[in-house]
Order: sequence, then C-alpha cells, then structure tokens
Amino acid sequence: MKKISQIAGFVRYDMWRRTTTEIDTWYKRLGYMVMRTIALVVRGFTSKNLNDQAKALTYSLIFAVVPILAMIFAVAKGFGVDDVIEQQLNASFLGETNMVPTIMTMVDRYLETAQGGLFIGIGILILLWAIYSFFQSVETAFNRIWNVKKSRSILRQVTTYIAIVVLMPVVIVCSAGLNIFVHSAVENVVHAHVLHEFLHANGVKFLQFLMCWLLFTIMYVAIPNTKVRFMPALIPGVLMGTLFQLLQMLSVYLIALLSRTSIVYGAFASIPILMTWLQWTSLLILIGAEMSYAIQNNEEFEYEKDLNEMSRRYKDFIMLYLLSIIIKRFENNEAPLTAHELAIRDHLPIRVVNQLLGRMVETGVVREVYVEGEEEKTFQPALDTHKISIGMVIDRIDAQGAEEFLASPTPEMQAFWERYIKVKKNHTTLNEILITDI
Repeated sequence: MKKISQIAGFVRYDMWRRTTTEIDTWYKRLGYMVMRTIALVVRGFTSKNLNDQAKALTYSLIFAVVPILAMIFAVAKGFGVDDVIEQQLNASFLGETNMVPTIMTMVDRYLETAQGGLFIGIGILILLWAIYSFFQSVETAFNRIWNVKKSRSILRQVTTYIAIVVLMPVVIVCSAGLNIFVHSAVENVVHAHVLHEFLHANGVKFLQFLMCWLLFTIMYVAIPNTKVRFMPALIPGVLMGTLFQLLQMLSVYLIALLSRTSIVYGAFASIPILMTWLQWTSLLILIGAEMSYAIQNNEEFEYEKDLNEMSRRYKDFIMLYLLSIIIKRFENNEAPLTAHELAIRDHLPIRVVNQLLGRMVETGVVREVYVEGEEEKTFQPALDTHKISIGMVIDRIDAQGAEEFLASPTPEMQAFWERYIKVKKNHTTLNEILITDI
C-alpha cells in the first residue's frame, strides 16, 4: 500500500514538479513526456467527455456520409475516376459489410435530387449544408479539446471544408496508383512465387497504413483553429492511424464470424458492427486530438498544483525578476529573449512566465517585439528603464482591471475608497497606516 501510495503521489504531484530543462538525460525527458502525456489524455478523456462527443460525431457522420460521398463522386466523375473510387470503397471495410451497392444507390439518388431541385441550385445548397454541418461539428470538438474559444470565419470554414472534400478523390486515386505501382514493381523485380505474394501483400498493407498516418496527421494539423506543430500531430497521427487500421481488420474478422448468424439477422447482421466501427473511429480521432494537445502543451502543466496555490508575493517576485532580466539585457544591448527562453534560463514553468509577461504587456511595462525571421515574439522594456521602480510596477499591476463598477455603492464605502487611494498615493509604505485611520 505504501508503494502504491508513492506511485500515486508521483503521478499526481511529483511528476509535474520538474521542468523539462531540469531533466539531465534525453531518455528521462522522453519518459517524463510519455507519462505526462498519458496522464493528460486520461484527464482530458474524462473532463472533456470524449466518449459523449464521439457518440455525437457518430450520428453526425451517419447523416453526412451520403452527402460527402455524393460530393466526392461528383468531383471524381468530373475527372473520370469515379470507378477507382468505387473500387476503393469495395476494398475497404464497407465492402465487407455488403453495403456499398446500397450506399451507391443512395449517392446516385442524392446527386439526381441535387441536380433537379425545386429551385435552381437548391439541391446543391442542401448537399453543401450537410457537409458543412458535419465538418463544423468536427472542428467544434477539436477546438474544445484545444481550449480554443473562437472558430474560423464562415468563409474560411466553407473554403477549407470544400477543399478537403475536393482533395479526397485525389488522395484515394493516388493511393490506388501507389498500389498498382507496388504490384508492378514486385512483378518486375521478384519472381519467386512465395516471396512475390509476401512482398505484394505487405507492400499494399504498408501503403494503407501510410495513407492513414498521412490523413490523420493532416487532420490534426488542419482542423483545430490554432497553430499545431508537426511532431505533436505526427505522433498521434501514426498511432491512431495504426489503431484505425487494426480496428478495420478486427471489424472485417467479426463480420466474417457473424456471417454464420446471417440466417437469423439477415441483412441487419452487419449494421451493429458498422455502428460500433463508426463510434470507435470517432473516439480514436478525438483521443488522437487530445494526445496532440497534450504533447504540444506538456510544459504548460508543470508545477500545475503549485501555481494554483502560489501566493501573491511570490508571483510579484517572479514578475520583478523577469523584468530585471529584460531590463538588464536591454541596457547591455543583448538580444531580447522569448518567453520560452526566459523559462529555460531559470527552470521556470512556462505557464507562469506567459501569464506574468502578458500582465506586464497589458499594463504597459513591457512590450512585445517580433524579430525578423523569427516566429516567436520577444520582450523589451516599454518605458525608460531609469523610471521603472518596484512601486510603479506593483501599482500598475494593482490597478489592472475594472474598478468602481458597482451601480450604487454606499456613501460610506465610496468615501473609504477615496481615502484609501489618497493614502496609497501619499505614502511609500503602508505599514504604519491603520485601517481605522482611513
């Protein structure tokens, strides 16, 4: 029990009390990052209700799958590659469910409805609205995971979603072309029958995995309305893309297993598996997005519990210390530092550094400077350094925010406020001023 308690204490508290720069070896840093990422994903899974979000996405996907496929086939027919798209559908998990003919019939009817709407273009508008609603729900779920409060503008949403749907046939055709290339390359190079079959089967499977990794990575970079770095998107893209392929293989196996029971359930035998597959796919996508967020923001959660309990005095101390470094580098004509560089310099948590720098920028003590050729902003004094005193900085921080917003303060309260402001202004120290004196 003591050992279990120590492990629980490490995971909940001690693991977060070391900054990345304090860890001396790369494998320890990697171990800490993996453990923190797992902890953050588990926390996000419960606190952000990813399972419920996955269920909502599943229903959105069910209603949007026919309009999306209709748009893909409309684009594919324009390029004359609609047969390739249908072949790829038959080779996928949907082909194993024997639902592709039904889906194709629905797609054809949908396109006919879109072309022959009651008013000119109304069918196309309905199709585009169905696609837009689905992608908007996906973006909303991703933004919630990334704590992004603002979505893209409607114009950017429409152009981005249409671009994704238009690019889908291109990706599918490229995948089919790569399969043909691998098959022909194996045919030309290898002649031994056993080796030929092995290389062909595994080459095609690898390309399927590769396309999944690429699609998941692009999704994690493009969908959230924030800047996502490549590596935090690639790692969950590869992991979730692999799990997606394994889930597809498992679903195919279950359908083959349940084919014996089709006498009882008939055509409905594959529907529960299809619904489960869609829900697990949605869940994998959201877990991957949470993992991407956890990897990119790993450092933001260092000293998390300590920061929530930090005293006002200690915050002021760190703020003034950061300001002293900024002033000293400015007076010595040294290059200004970014928030990340300031955090690394003294093993400070990046979250508190960002908070305090943001507060000093808002109060006009520090200003942001963008260095040419660099994406991250640096920080320099916004005032004459010989006029920046501790008292001035603390007074500006104290006065930050709204004041005197009460609609009807009592005369006694208003008089106390005015005397308090006057006393603070006329005294360098408040230690000798009693509350009763005010």
